[in-house]
Amino acid sequence: MNELSPQARQTAPLRAPSDLSQQAGKDIAGALTVLLADVFALYLKTKNFHWHMSGPNFRDYHLMLDEQGDQIYATTDAIAERARKVGGTTLRSIGQIHRIQRLLDNDADYVTPQDMLAELADDNRRLVQFLRATHEVCDTHNDVATASLIENWIDEAEGRSWFLFESTRPTR
Repeated sequence: MNELSPQARQTAPLRAPSDLSQQAGKDIAGALTVLLADVFALYLKTKNFHWHMSGPNFRDYHLMLDEQGDQIYATTDAIAERARKVGGTTLRSIGQIHRIQRLLDNDADYVTPQDMLAELADDNRRLVQFLRATHEVCDTHNDVATASLIENWIDEAEGRSWFLFESTRPTR
């Protein structure tokens, strides 16, 4: 048996065993890592707006954004672990998130509640596009497990976008 010594195991590459090719693992983990950066960016923006919400609909919007933040955060571990399961690595720092995220931060001192909701609705729609693109990478390599997870995340992001959109519609 070709067993590694404890010292050799400590310095061995992080590639986990997978039936996917090494290139598939690299492509899928790479796409998932960029996706994860976007999910963290969206999570933090959602929490930012949750913390800084104001106005007559404060309670409803505050609670909605808290729920959405929890849902977004819940995907982070699954995305990172999937990248590792397919034989790759994933995020290592906030700096890396900043370098590769595609969703923009919002550092404004004040954002109106309607602008907060509209911006998050747009970001969730963009996230759906990124999820679909990552799904295509999985399809190329016949990675049905990751694709299946992504399909659920698409549904969740579409749901968040819908709620945010409906919350910005004027009352009659």
